[in-house]
Amino acid sequence: MLSEARSAPAAVAQQLAQDGAAYAALGRSLRDLPPSSLLTVARGSSDHAAHYLAYLVMARLGRLVTSLPMSLVTLYGSRIRTEGLVSFAFSQSGQSPDLVAPTKAFREGGARTVAFVNAAGSPLAQAAEHVFALHAGEERSVAATKSYIAQLVAGARVVASWQEDDALRVALQDLPGVLERAAHQDWSSAVDALRHADRLFVIGRGTGLPIAMEAALKFKETCAIQAEAFSGAEVKHGPMALVDDGYPLLVFAPRGPAQSGLLALAEEMRGRGAKVLLAAPEGSVPAGTPGWLPLVGAGHEELDPIAAVQSFYPMVEALAQARGLNPDQPRHLAKVTKTH
Repeated sequence: MLSEARSAPAAVAQQLAQDGAAYAALGRSLRDLPPSSLLTVARGSSDHAAHYLAYLVMARLGRLVTSLPMSLVTLYGSRIRTEGLVSFAFSQSGQSPDLVAPTKAFREGGARTVAFVNAAGSPLAQAAEHVFALHAGEERSVAATKSYIAQLVAGARVVASWQEDDALRVALQDLPGVLERAAHQDWSSAVDALRHADRLFVIGRGTGLPIAMEAALKFKETCAIQAEAFSGAEVKHGPMALVDDGYPLLVFAPRGPAQSGLLALAEEMRGRGAKVLLAAPEGSVPAGTPGWLPLVGAGHEELDPIAAVQSFYPMVEALAQARGLNPDQPRHLAKVTKTH
């Protein structure tokens, strides 16, 4: 897991060197024939990457994006209206039937179907009209790392192409170097703080919320910690009733419109006695702030969450080891999960 997490910068560089014309063509298609509806189709870590794409599209382009409950197609037989629909499916393996079936059905109904997949010859790749390889290489770790980061990058590339945003394109090209620095940030204080934790909140907001969701999943998978992800706003609607002295929270506060509120939330929770770990860029918090974890900034603030999860992965791998667990063999899990 650690080796693959730290290979993500090279995987991203490989992806960015490929398929430029295909992303540009998809962008033109989306501009020339704007979709009437958009869906994401994914599970697990891939669903978190899909949420990141969805947030970028909704925030930048003002178009609502829905996460498809796949059982509508696979169990309930619902006939989803496909006129003007664009679906985005995300998967590392491309094997799960409940991703393949909706993608196939939507394409047969006339929708534009897009798949981001690491296995080019997979059933999902065969079902979709537009296929974008992640170029992450074989992923041997059960807990996805480099493929998740590659999916985030692919989503940002779609938006940059759709909007013809040169600033975002340039920042994407610089991202491998940013990720290389992010992969070697010192988050060892988080290992010490969470070594004996049995529960945890992970907080984010905006484009940082999909990173919080992914982090919570990795705490469960590799560390056997009951971790739950919430937005910085949602946590105040009930969940904070659980926060008492010593309750651990990991707050992701990268740059952007949500940062000030997340910093304020971290301070409020610290005042309630919570054990707060605050992932934020240098200079955004006072020197000596307890529990501070450094974040590396990218060339565009909307790419900062990608650098944040790159710093998180080595820490959570080390935490699993510190808790006496093998992060490369999570309990009850397999590399490929096939659900219906």
